[in-house]
Amino acid sequence: MLDIKFIRENKDLITEAARKKRIKFSVDKLIEADEERRKILASVEAKRTVQNDFNNKVVSETNATLKLQLIDGMRQVKEELQNEEENLKKVMKEWQSLMLQVPNIPDVSVPEGDSDADNKEIKKWGNITEFAFKPKNHIEIMKSLDMVDFDRGTKVAGFRGYFLKNDGALLSLAIWNYAVEFFTKKGFAFYIVPSLVRRENLMGTGFIPQGEDDLYKTQDGDYLAGTAEVGLMGLHDNEILDKKDFPKKYLGFSPCFRREAGSHSKDVKGLIRVHEFYKLEQVILCEANHEESVRLHEELNRNTEEFIESLGIPYHTVINCGADLGLGQVKKYDIELWVPLENTYREIASASYFHDFQTRRLNIRYKDGDGKTKFAHSLNCTAIPTPRVLVSLVENYQQADGSVAIPEVLRPYMGGRDFIKKM
Repeated sequence: MLDIKFIRENKDLITEAARKKRIKFSVDKLIEADEERRKILASVEAKRTVQNDFNNKVVSETNATLKLQLIDGMRQVKEELQNEEENLKKVMKEWQSLMLQVPNIPDVSVPEGDSDADNKEIKKWGNITEFAFKPKNHIEIMKSLDMVDFDRGTKVAGFRGYFLKNDGALLSLAIWNYAVEFFTKKGFAFYIVPSLVRRENLMGTGFIPQGEDDLYKTQDGDYLAGTAEVGLMGLHDNEILDKKDFPKKYLGFSPCFRREAGSHSKDVKGLIRVHEFYKLEQVILCEANHEESVRLHEELNRNTEEFIESLGIPYHTVINCGADLGLGQVKKYDIELWVPLENTYREIASASYFHDFQTRRLNIRYKDGDGKTKFAHSLNCTAIPTPRVLVSLVENYQQADGSVAIPEVLRPYMGGRDFIKKM
């Protein structure tokens, strides 16, 4: 959410932000609603003042006749005030709805584009894997090594269901343990984060209203989050933080859930696009300074790049075009891993910064050196998701004999073994 004063003073910037993000939004409609809101609010406040004056006069008036006249006058003002307050509620509802649709302004470095196909590669690491034998895809490999069961997964969990088992489960556990060690050494406080969250947390982080169709909702009106970012950002809602503690760095682990709305026919096989998965997420809160946000954004993204490099998996990094930014994102990078059997790169992580878009919604503030209260800035970046990372890992590390080499950094977490082989 942006400040209404900023929006009123920068209508052209907001209009351009909506255009660049390919979001349908009329800033004029919001300004009209805001004018109506301000007009009715001023009227309500004026009538409240009149009502208070009547009340004071009634209390002090000793003449019974005059007191009754004052009471009649006060009753009329009360009725008018009640009508105005009802009007204000209706206008406020529309105004708040429009305010939640205002897009954040993309950084000038964000390229133009209509879809993720227009994202721009800015870095490539590692050599494309070449095989001296006919390679298999991750489904064939993992089935052969008894690492996964899709048939029983579908029987139990429905469409996109799966069981990770044996070395498939152990390899995921190894990645989690290694990732926790890797990122906490970089100064992140580790949290296991709730997946069941209140609507306010999703509203605050910007996943609602834009992405509500992709969320699972409970019968009690709560939601299952698709990232630990939601719970971590909720840690400090309605709090005033101490600037000396900035930047506050969190590493969150949680089960994650996504309906994959609108993608029913995409990636229906394997572990690329599943409804239930696990993810480690980096989240940072810092002072309200653009340069600091930019610096930390680069740091977060580099953390994940270093993690991928330590696994030895080829990747490239892209800067997302305007149409591939969310409502609140100022700038975003995607890291995509090489998937040999698809002959392409697949997204594994995203790094974004938001300025005060999320913290204004969640009311996360701090006191600056001059004692002025400000909204903090927020950033996040995927550390690593499972099981998606297994797709690239097993395909890139497959061997001619059907086994899978275990990346060296994961071997201590896999009983010291070098390979996953048939039992």
